[in-house]
Amino acid sequence: MKAITTTDFSFPGQTGKYVGKVRDVYDINDEYLVMIVTDRISAFDVVLPEGIPYKGQVLNQIASKFLDATADILPNWKISEADPMATVGHKCEPFKVEMVIRGYLSGHAWREYKAGKRTLCGISLPEGMVENQKFPEPVITPTTKAAEGHDEDISKEEIIASGLVSREDYEQLEKYTRAIFKRGTEIAAKMGLILVDTKYEFGKKNGKIYLMDEIHTPDSSRYFYADGYEERLAKGEKQKQLSKEFVREWLMANGFQGKEGQKVPEMTPEIVSSITDRYIELYEHITGDRFVKAEDTEDVLARIGKNVTDCLSGLE
Repeated sequence: MKAITTTDFSFPGQTGKYVGKVRDVYDINDEYLVMIVTDRISAFDVVLPEGIPYKGQVLNQIASKFLDATADILPNWKISEADPMATVGHKCEPFKVEMVIRGYLSGHAWREYKAGKRTLCGISLPEGMVENQKFPEPVITPTTKAAEGHDEDISKEEIIASGLVSREDYEQLEKYTRAIFKRGTEIAAKMGLILVDTKYEFGKKNGKIYLMDEIHTPDSSRYFYADGYEERLAKGEKQKQLSKEFVREWLMANGFQGKEGQKVPEMTPEIVSSITDRYIELYEHITGDRFVKAEDTEDVLARIGKNVTDCLSGLE
């Protein structure tokens, strides 16, 4: 299938469109959102030049499944999975922070720790930890939500002091973040996986907090295989991961980390195909379901347009 990297729909009642790194979001009458998960792929806050076929479907359907699996914890924005690549849901006023929660010292947190920092987002980190070691308790390390460029680490105190989020709302976001992460950890464990870290986005509609966007996808989360975790940790070996980290590692091995003057390495058809395969593998491991490729019609965009329009007409 050809990768879908751009969309340009005119849905009934459409009042705006926002193009993110991966998602195209259409505003419907300032009440609903249509979120189309394209096959674009980003790393180091850069959208890479080639799309990854079926990646959009993988992310949309994992998020849809986990939104359903956490709906008893708090309301979420999803109304319907209108198409394998699109979800229709409530429009909320987003909080201007992303709630990042980490169960293990990995990724960005490890890079900061390795550089000598022992405080992250106002949280004190224990001395003597090694890469991928489990924290005594999961830590919440929020970031500002940048419209462009890099998100920045920020502490709870800075968030409240700056008025980004009220104290009452922030403390509720923390409770929700811990509860969803706990649920995600339990689901992952049943699949032989460890949910290492993830991020959540929240918003408000009619005074009520909603969980928004994607959750527990390989783009927003890092997973390790539970089998062999302790042995690898003891030997100081890299963990076997289920996340987008393999894309970052391929880029770094080829001299790209999103820094000025660096060039994205060539994404050959073989590289693109291998990334598709990894995303499908991720889907099947994370959900426990076999991935069924969406109907490969001549015109995938026409399929999405029809399915979303049909869904919207049922909301009136």
